[in-house]
Amino acid sequence: MTTTSRIDPPFAADESTMLHSWLDYHRATLAVKCEGLTDDQLRERSVEPSSLSLLGLVRHMAEVERHWFQAVLDGVELGEQGLYWTKEDPDGDFDNVAGADVAADFAAWREQVELARASAAGLPLETVGKALRRGEEVTLRWILVHMIEEYARHNGHADLLRERIDGATGE
Repeated sequence: MTTTSRIDPPFAADESTMLHSWLDYHRATLAVKCEGLTDDQLRERSVEPSSLSLLGLVRHMAEVERHWFQAVLDGVELGEQGLYWTKEDPDGDFDNVAGADVAADFAAWREQVELARASAAGLPLETVGKALRRGEEVTLRWILVHMIEEYARHNGHADLLRERIDGATGE
């Protein structure tokens, strides 16, 4: 795994730059939390009955990136199966990590991040997604704020998981 370069968001910038910078910062934070660990450590669960693991978080965030940017913003019909889940196994992103290909899962997450960046590139924050969420329109601004919240929450989980695995803590 490569070393992640994490760039602090600017203290002063326009709203779009600020939101995209914070999202990239949190994306990089998840990568940093996973660096230097073995595949088995990345698959290691928190505590029963939870199926939470660092690899599960990476897989989950690949699904989240895919949903919000491809399905909601771009209006792509993704069907009734995700990258890791099915209707019959809705928590497959977290539950099915025991035999997962770690390198492939990280590559899938990075691909979804790049697709998300491409979807949002140059769009005004007021851009309305092509798909509805609970019957309502969603703007790119809302998606970016939600993604920052989603990563921030899960990065807190990642921090605790990493500390449990090898004692490493940090931002």
